[in-house]
Amino acid sequence: MNATVATLAEQSVQTVKLLISGELTESTTTEWRDVVNPATQQVLARVPFATTAEVDEAIRSAHAAFATWKNTPIGTRVRIMLKYQALVREHMPRIAKILTAEQGKTLPDAEGDVFRGLEVLEHACSVGTLQLGEFAENVAGSVDTYTLRQPIGVCAGITPFNFPAMIPLWMFPMAIVCGNTFVLKPSEQDPLSTMALVELALEAGVPKGVLNVVHGGKDVVDALCTHELVRAVSFVGSTAVGTHVYRLGSEHGKRVQSMMGAKNHAIVLPDANREQTLNALAGAGFGAAGQRCMATSVAVFVGASQQWLPELVEKARTLKVNAGHEPKTDIGPVISRAAKQRVLGLIGAGVKEGATLLLDGRNVEVPGYEDGNFIGPTIFSDVTTEMEIYKTEIFGPVLLVMTVPTLDEAIALVNRNPFGNGVGIFTQSGAAARKFQSEIDVGQVGINIPIPVPVPYFSFTGSRGSKLGDLGPYGKQVVQFYTQTKTVTARWFDDAAVSDGVNTTISLR
Repeated sequence: MNATVATLAEQSVQTVKLLISGELTESTTTEWRDVVNPATQQVLARVPFATTAEVDEAIRSAHAAFATWKNTPIGTRVRIMLKYQALVREHMPRIAKILTAEQGKTLPDAEGDVFRGLEVLEHACSVGTLQLGEFAENVAGSVDTYTLRQPIGVCAGITPFNFPAMIPLWMFPMAIVCGNTFVLKPSEQDPLSTMALVELALEAGVPKGVLNVVHGGKDVVDALCTHELVRAVSFVGSTAVGTHVYRLGSEHGKRVQSMMGAKNHAIVLPDANREQTLNALAGAGFGAAGQRCMATSVAVFVGASQQWLPELVEKARTLKVNAGHEPKTDIGPVISRAAKQRVLGLIGAGVKEGATLLLDGRNVEVPGYEDGNFIGPTIFSDVTTEMEIYKTEIFGPVLLVMTVPTLDEAIALVNRNPFGNGVGIFTQSGAAARKFQSEIDVGQVGINIPIPVPVPYFSFTGSRGSKLGDLGPYGKQVVQFYTQTKTVTARWFDDAAVSDGVNTTISLR
């Protein structure tokens, strides 16, 4: 767990609270972890690893609240969400500053993190139409059939460090507005911005017990996946943990959606807009220090487009590495010292395996932030599919470059990769783009767009090794995930109706 042990008396910085039954409370645990600014190593807070009893109390609080919340009118739920989205919009700059301090991404990118979550929250305000059922009149003699979309109960969410605002906002607003109650476990590495959002939810009027928060590591995750009162679990994070969550939750009868790792490719055709394409590759490859599950980590140059590679290297070389709050910063630090060492180890492995290191970001220096977890933009060429750097999600500012002679070979290359989160193609040919979108076996496709994350009116649709579970974490699909369909078949008789007598056949007529 990499947690530290301390008593409350030893703590000289703020402690992150649990939220149980509507109250922000101090954990009684003896197990704590530091929340560290990755640019300075300053300890910002201490986060508790909740006890078994505290996790159980949070779940039971949610279960008790479900009895009344599920019957709360849709209009009442929507009005709370409307107030909540207004509060998030008002406090976006403050939350972004917290996020930058604890996660490391640049301030503009942190604001984007909050904003993309806000978009999902705004969509939750449309639940009045999203949760509609179906109706068919007179399907048989005087028989009507209709469906009801009803909440399922206590739902749980487990979120990653890389989007501590956006991904929690993918989860609990839609679950709650559908009539469920929720237990959230944020990343223990950067929970402060998530807690700021949670406090605003309470201010917006989310009732006691409807939203609960527990912190911790594997023990807390396992408790959420196995507790008898939890009906559904939503997860975003690494493939290893996501696979564990999916299997454990499914074995215990939960609905589970696991959005996991990726190896996203960008295909570059020679007819693409050169300047726009190179800008997009640099931005998508190195933005957020490469710590996005939708980051472009492999650029595949087709044919003559490989001649653009020196220009890409020069663009990457100009990107400014600095603390996220500093003006004009392009790339902030990675989340932790352990993450930095992992990325550096993979870069070293790439060199040993024979890839050509065109741009080396291992020894980047950031004056004034010498203790920061910084890695500069790094580019490899001559990469093969057998190399560890290709098979592994690096999750750092490292872009791999591969070359193929034809679009068909580029499609085959991508389709052989086990992941299926996102892919992009850069071209001015409609025919090539249509062929690509038809033949590529990846859940989310960008055409002249490097990070094809859909707006909330559509569903996030990663596939294959990047996703377990058949429903996405937002959009129309997530309404299906957070509700159960009840089908009602009804016949009504008036007092003057003549009985047909006993009918022992299956027909309704």
